[in-house]
Amino acid sequence: VQLQASGGGSVQAGGSLRLSCAASGRTLSRYTMAWFRQTSGMEREFVGTIRRSGSGGAAFYADSVKGRFTISRDNAKNTVYLQMNSLKLEDTAVYYCAVAERHRVGVMSRDSDYDYWGQGTQVTVSS
Repeated sequence: VQLQASGGGSVQAGGSLRLSCAASGRTLSRYTMAWFRQTSGMEREFVGTIRRSGSGGAAFYADSVKGRFTISRDNAKNTVYLQMNSLKLEDTAVYYCAVAERHRVGVMSRDSDYDYWGQGTQVTVSS
């Protein structure tokens, strides 16, 4: 499977961006997907996940983004989105989307839960 993340850019604090993750080689609705982010010198951080449609399709978020970020799917476009509102300086990072081959019980928030990764898209939030 190939994942193509896009939509990153520069935005002022308080603004919004929507990231997209388009896939080829898989029907994304059948798989649990996630967004992670990483800043230079830091470990990759869980942002949120959306369960496969067969497991209910619910989304779960890290506390740091809960209430501000929303993950959704467009099955017709085989794309998953990360809508980011009320952006803060600390949201600055490279954002990655990921797909899990196997669904696991509970919230899949570890990067080791995921098997395929997009190339990352830079989000920069400035004051």
